[in-house]
Amino acid sequence: MKIVITGASGQLGSELYELLVNDTEKECYFLDRKQLPLDQIMLIQDILAMYQPDLIIHAGAYTAVDKAEEEHETANLVNHLACEEIAQYCRLHGAKLIAISTDYVFDGNSAVPLSEDAPTAPINVYGQTKLAGERAIQKWCPESIIIRTSWVYSAYGKNFVKTMCRLMAERDQVNVINDQIGTPTYAKDLAMAILKIADASDWKAGIYNYSNEGEISWYDFAVAIRDFRSFDCQVKPIPTSAYPTPAQRPKYSLLDKSKIKATFDVAVPDWKLSLAKMLAEEIKN
Repeated sequence: MKIVITGASGQLGSELYELLVNDTEKECYFLDRKQLPLDQIMLIQDILAMYQPDLIIHAGAYTAVDKAEEEHETANLVNHLACEEIAQYCRLHGAKLIAISTDYVFDGNSAVPLSEDAPTAPINVYGQTKLAGERAIQKWCPESIIIRTSWVYSAYGKNFVKTMCRLMAERDQVNVINDQIGTPTYAKDLAMAILKIADASDWKAGIYNYSNEGEISWYDFAVAIRDFRSFDCQVKPIPTSAYPTPAQRPKYSLLDKSKIKATFDVAVPDWKLSLAKMLAEEIKN
């Protein structure tokens, strides 16, 4: 199987590289923003044609949530129009597509875990552009698989876990929001789930949710990080209103993982177990 992975230098792309780099049964091409500039949409199909993939794992995205409020055009190019080009390539050439989306397609007003068919109503530009990307993929490549995930972290790249570790080593106190509820996702767990789906004998198109198990706030997450690493730092809970940001965040975006577990027999570890595994790893960059 010949696979192209976009967003190769990101958290998920880096974890996929680690899992696939020594796989002799797959011919893998890891494309970062230099090899595949997702904001230059006129180039995308020609670049993909150079590799002639059987499967594209589209992990690349514009993920600067606050900056997207100002850079709407760039976010739309990367998160929406690039998805359209990739989906059109897959339709024209018979390639399969697994694309990564986000819990930010929801408005955050639910009180129960969100299923794949829950109403979408993004409240920021990032979520709007990701939802537009989902719709473009479904229009042009209805046989694709879209995986929505949330609160991604890894030993690679920039993320909440690494930021908290740095701040807690430097400060006596950190303030963390306690009224946004969801579940973190260890990028390595997501990468393993994606590869299990890619290797499945029965390809079942559609939208799927994947995050680790559990229901926590960012404050709960920060406390667990502190306790795992034994930092001498007070974690103070604060409401969202005390930490205004350019982009609104969903207050509740807990994802129901029943569908992906039942369809592909995918393992979904508890968030605490996955956090412990990540913190035991060497920080990569």
